[in-house]
Amino acid sequence: MSIGARGIQHIGVSVPDLDKAREFYLDLLGAEEVGPPLEWSANPFIDAVVGLKDSAARQFMCRLGNAYIEVFEYLAPRSAPQDPDQGVNRYGYTHFAVQVEDIQSCYQRLLDAGIRVHTPPSMDGITVDAQGRKQGYAATYCRDFFGNVFEIMEIYSDEQIRPVWRAGEGVIAAS
Repeated sequence: MSIGARGIQHIGVSVPDLDKAREFYLDLLGAEEVGPPLEWSANPFIDAVVGLKDSAARQFMCRLGNAYIEVFEYLAPRSAPQDPDQGVNRYGYTHFAVQVEDIQSCYQRLLDAGIRVHTPPSMDGITVDAQGRKQGYAATYCRDFFGNVFEIMEIYSDEQIRPVWRAGEGVIAAS
């Protein structure tokens, strides 16, 4: 029997430098910060929720289109350094994807900002029918300033990959 989940409210990511993460999520991706940033330490309730003893962290929440991203910098306990080249085949969450309107200009902007991109996006997956309607998608994986993997996608009507945004309509419901 299902637990009755209604959707994904947010994803969380732990980073070693919250200020650098703000630069990535807010300035580069264009997410909007929602609510005031939080800090905690010596909080038994949060320790119980996150399953850590004597945790301390700084955090901000942001909205990117139809999703929220919660970004943490744990001050205690500190994590071992992250492998910036960890393969996406490793167990666990491997990446999140963002839909963009123009993947080629997005790709160039990311390169200019010092973001590592696995490969230039190929436009071969996008076709144009006789009426001029685009179908399919283009995508590539990238790594943020810390090595976390994210994907950029330019999406049109596609059986497998559904857009969350359309030009002239803005954010659309998942369908």
